[in-house]
Amino acid sequence: MTTTRRQIRTHVQDNAGIHFNELVRESEFAPGQVQYHIRQLLAADELVRSEFYGRTHYYPPEYDEWERATLALFRRETARTIVVHLIEHEPATPGAVADTLGIARSTLEYHLDRLVEQGVVEKSYDERNRVTLRLANAEGTGRLLSTVEPTVPDRLVDRFTRLVDGLLDESGER
Repeated sequence: MTTTRRQIRTHVQDNAGIHFNELVRESEFAPGQVQYHIRQLLAADELVRSEFYGRTHYYPPEYDEWERATLALFRRETARTIVVHLIEHEPATPGAVADTLGIARSTLEYHLDRLVEQGVVEKSYDERNRVTLRLANAEGTGRLLSTVEPTVPDRLVDRFTRLVDGLLDESGER
């Protein structure tokens, strides 16, 4: 295995769920080089490629489908923040989470839909149809959460989205 390929594989192992642009930004290699070596690593079953939420992510092969999708979600700052809040304040109502985190309810629901769909968060309803949020797999979620930190570009996109959602909520356009 070439030094370049080994460096790319190691970077993906250290940053499971990394997407292509992030990998290029964080490496010293040109996009074509990264693309070529990723193809070779995929063909040798040394990496796995998965599409989640409009992005292609790369993983070491030991991660299962749930872990890969969950790691992709955790690369979004808002989803991560919601999960950390639930770890610290479980159970919680959606209103309390949105208020505490200072995010628009629509932003919260957008991320909750994905977290519930992936089986990270559970929504339960009481007899008056009030929603309570809990972690579905606290141990697995905590383990994965500690392995990923959103990048600066991912954080900027998330914060911009939150800002726009907040402005739209304030103006009543939603």
